Amino acid sequence: MEIQIKNETEKDYREVEELTREAFWNLYVPGADEHFIVHNLRKSKNFIKHLDLVAVHQDKIVGSIIYTLSYIEDEFNQKHEVITFGPVSILPEFQNKGIGRKLIEYSIKKARDLSYKAIIIYGYPDYYSKYGFKSGKNYNICTPEGTYMKALQVLELQENALKGIHGKFFQDNAFYYDESEKEKFDKTFSEKEKLITESQKKFEEMLNMFE
Repeated sequence: MEIQIKNETEKDYREVEELTREAFWNLYVPGADEHFIVHNLRKSKNFIKHLDLVAVHQDKIVGSIIYTLSYIEDEFNQKHEVITFGPVSILPEFQNKGIGRKLIEYSIKKARDLSYKAIIIYGYPDYYSKYGFKSGKNYNICTPEGTYMKALQVLELQENALKGIHGKFFQDNAFYYDESEKEKFDKTFSEKEKLITESQKKFEEMLNMFE
């Protein structure tokens, strides 16, 4: 499938939010929250505009990836900048066609060329290992609560970029939102049925896996 990857523009914002809502609806929770997170990440000082990308097929946006600055806080309370991507959103009818892989690989290369140190995300280890991600425990990097979640995944973009750096990983506050604000935002979209699905159970299991 022919895909063009380009920077998202402001005129794409609503379309990408609609796309993101469709991509995640009932996947990890009944309904979705990723579209609201995307909406808020763009307003954050940590938003990385040049790594805010969309995948286009025949003039239609079919996927997106968004990056923000994040950091590792070490035992001396010093902060070491890294970056985080997510959500990675693909329209349901275009999933399993390699579009997500293209967005991730393209953006990793671009981030490496821009001299960022490392990418840290929360995601399925089996999936992200194919891009070179490793468990945070390999680097002695843990959650803000001090736990080693299997979902915490790290990719060095430069050789030995994290050598001597370890501690707690913190991502942008937009990932932690006010539920009432989200409900207001949701009212600007068409209604969809919220369901309990098998994928939600698997997601919950992953969040409870530790090393």
